[in-house]
Amino acid sequence: MNEKLYKMMGVSGAGNITIGIVSIVTGIVGGVLLIITGAGLLKKRSEIMF
Repeated sequence: MNEKLYKMMGVSGAGNITIGIVSIVTGIVGGVLLIITGAGLLKKRSEIMF
């Protein structure tokens, strides 16, 4: 019984690490895209009319 629990905990830990890494990468990529988009808007702010 303890061996099954140990294996399940290992799989759960690996899954949590994987989800954490994916979340970090997604956050970094999203942040970079927002910075690039904002820089483009600042570069062309004289052309933008409201």
